[in-house]
Amino acid sequence: MEIKNIFKLGFPWQTQDPFLFCVYHLDHYPKGNGELGPDDSLEERTLGNDFEIKDGYRMYHGTTVPGFPAHPHRGFETITIVNKGFCDHSDSLGAAGRFGEGDVQWMTAGRGVQHSEMFPLVHTQKENPLELFQIWLNLPAKSKFVDPHFKMLWHEEIPVVKLENASVKVIAGQFNANNAPDPAPDSWANDPENDVAIWNITVELNGTITLPKAKIGTQRTVYFYDGNTINLAGESIEPNHGVNVDAIKEIKIEAIGADAHLLILQGKPIEEPVAKYGPFVMNTDEELQNAMNEFRTTQFGGWPWRYPDHTHEVNRGRFAQYPDGTVIEK
Repeated sequence: MEIKNIFKLGFPWQTQDPFLFCVYHLDHYPKGNGELGPDDSLEERTLGNDFEIKDGYRMYHGTTVPGFPAHPHRGFETITIVNKGFCDHSDSLGAAGRFGEGDVQWMTAGRGVQHSEMFPLVHTQKENPLELFQIWLNLPAKSKFVDPHFKMLWHEEIPVVKLENASVKVIAGQFNANNAPDPAPDSWANDPENDVAIWNITVELNGTITLPKAKIGTQRTVYFYDGNTINLAGESIEPNHGVNVDAIKEIKIEAIGADAHLLILQGKPIEEPVAKYGPFVMNTDEELQNAMNEFRTTQFGGWPWRYPDHTHEVNRGRFAQYPDGTVIEK
C-alpha cells in the first residue's frame, strides 16, 4: 500500500521524525500604515496573543507589526519558507535580514539563540498577503550544542524543476538530479545518507506528478494545503489533509478541479528520545530543565536590538546581515 494514513491538518501540522512540526501561515494583510503595521483598526484583537483570524489576518504576538518578537530556541533547526510577503529577522548573534517572495531562511539554534520574526507590511498602496511555512527539523544528540548558524537560501538560488504540468521547488535534498542549495553545516540534512528533502510542488489542473522512490528507511509526508482535490495513488484527498506514504514506492498525484499546491517533507528518522517544551527540544527531561535554567541565567547571549519586535527600515529591500558583519543586498 502506498498510503499509510491520512490526517486532517491542524495548527501546527503533525510531522514524522526527523521533523518536529510544521506551521502554515496564510494571512491576507491589508495595506500598510507606513510604519510596517496594518492600516486598519486593531481594536477587539487580543494583542500580544492574536491567533484568531479576524478580517483575514492575525497579529500573532505582535502589537503594532504582526509577527513573533524575541524568543529563544535550543536543540533543533528552523526552516522558514516565505512564498508571499516578507519576514524581518533579528537575532542574538547580531544577524538580521529581510527576506521573502520565495526566499528561505535556515537557522540552526544549536546550543541556544534568540530571534524575532516580524512580518512587515511594506506596501502602503496595496494589500500585503503573507504565505509562510516554518518547519522544525530536529538535531541529533551529537549536534544539540553546536554553535548557532544563520543561512539564507535566496529564491534566485533555489532550483525550480519544470515538468510538463507541474513544478517542484527543491528547498532541501534533490529532485530528478536537481540539487537544493547546501543546508546548514551541522544539519541532519547535511548528510545525504539521511535522505532529507523539502519540496514545494504545484500541479496544474488535470496535471500529474510522480514522486520518485526514496531510500529504504526514509519517511515521507505529503501535505495538500491548497486546491480542490487530488488523486493520490488512487485515493481522493481533500485540501487541508496530510498523507503519510510509503517512501520507497513511486507516488502518482493528479490535480482535480484546480491547481494543487503541496509541501513534501521526507527524511530518515533520527530515532532518539525527544523531550520538548515550547522552544526547547532536547533528549531528556533533565536536559530540558537545564536548557530553561540556562536561558533564564544567560538569555543565550542577550538581545542586542533596541526592541524585542525589531523591524528594519520601511524602504529596505531584501538583505542579510551575518554575525561577522557581512551584509548581502538582494
